Amino acid sequence: MLIESQASQQKQRTLEVLSSLSYRNGELNKFLREIAIGVSKLITIDWSVVTLCLGDFDKILASSVELDDYDTTYSLHGVVTGTVVKTGKSLTVDDTKTCTEHGAVPEGYRSYLGVPLRTSQGEVIGTICSFHQQPRKYNSEELAIVELFAERAATAIDNYQLYQQQCKFNEILEAEVAKRTQELKAAQASLIEKERLAAIGEFASGIIHEIRNPFTTMKMGLTYFKKTDKSEPSQMRVSLALEEADRLERLLKEILLYAKPQKLDLQAIDINKFIAEMLESLRMIPAATQRQIEYYPPSTQLKVMGDQDKLKQIIINLVRNACEAISVGETVKIHLEKIEKFENNSNEQKEYISINICNGGEPIPPEVLPKLTQPFYSTKSSGTGLGLAIVKRIVESHNGELSIESNAEIGTTISVKLPICS
Repeated sequence: MLIESQASQQKQRTLEVLSSLSYRNGELNKFLREIAIGVSKLITIDWSVVTLCLGDFDKILASSVELDDYDTTYSLHGVVTGTVVKTGKSLTVDDTKTCTEHGAVPEGYRSYLGVPLRTSQGEVIGTICSFHQQPRKYNSEELAIVELFAERAATAIDNYQLYQQQCKFNEILEAEVAKRTQELKAAQASLIEKERLAAIGEFASGIIHEIRNPFTTMKMGLTYFKKTDKSEPSQMRVSLALEEADRLERLLKEILLYAKPQKLDLQAIDINKFIAEMLESLRMIPAATQRQIEYYPPSTQLKVMGDQDKLKQIIINLVRNACEAISVGETVKIHLEKIEKFENNSNEQKEYISINICNGGEPIPPEVLPKLTQPFYSTKSSGTGLGLAIVKRIVESHNGELSIESNAEIGTTISVKLPICS
């Protein structure tokens, strides 16, 4: 009767401890410590730990006594815990001094009880290990108690790992959604911009057509009056009016060029040969008078898919700008380099040829740099503010990128990056 009463009391205490356990996803270590403490109290043993298997090593996740270090991993080779993990079965050792076949225990302990932590899929993911400083026997009730707690610990660890995997998956999913959302926003913005430019182009074409006829008549009249005899002040006024008429004509042409869709006649272009053949004509540009243009070709052949006429327009415009920014006797340098860059924040790298046009003129203020490619923004008194805006549109229509760097050490470098074709 006494034995039955003691068994009943122990079962009651076990139920009380189990019912007091509380587990939440973020409190795994606390929950496992409660299990380790509960095991030590219920079977009256000196020390209990919950371990996690990591291949041939294990790590203590929780202990019934406070430890200084929970980060150390321990080899399972030659120790009793390794036997439990290897066999996947519970193990009791009454006295480790007389029974050494199952492996060693921590120094200072003489008996051992170990139970594997097994998931619902049958995988052993760790152990509950109990150590006592004196030899002792373990009965079936004590083993059953520890196995019951092992089920709780295994379920908690398995659920926690699944929870962590789910969190990681959610993070990956959120990042992918954010990436796709950004790509959709960029595509939408590009589509809106194309529609806006198409509408502007159609509107501009109509307006400029209506302006050109009376404008041509006015310019013809001014040209006629310039040929007639008149006083010097009158001659100056007519000349000034004609200069403004020429400027307005250039502006109308550039507005049309900027606004209309970029239709490309693409072909494979050897960019080194292409620029080399342009050098003579570049040196004939009025802005290049008494200035040097030096070209530094690449060591290998590089080709891009491009529209020859539009790429010529880019090079001429940028070289003219560079020449206008330097003094007589100074040099504009053109050099090519092969670069690699990641595409759209992904891990995919793409090869580009960078056409760099450099001058040593006065540096451009940092606050001005981002405005240079905006339509109708110009630092020149006679500029239309559409030159670089047109260049940028042409470059982007080639799936390229235009960038500008400027500082006191190297002057200003405008780079046109175009995808290399195989």
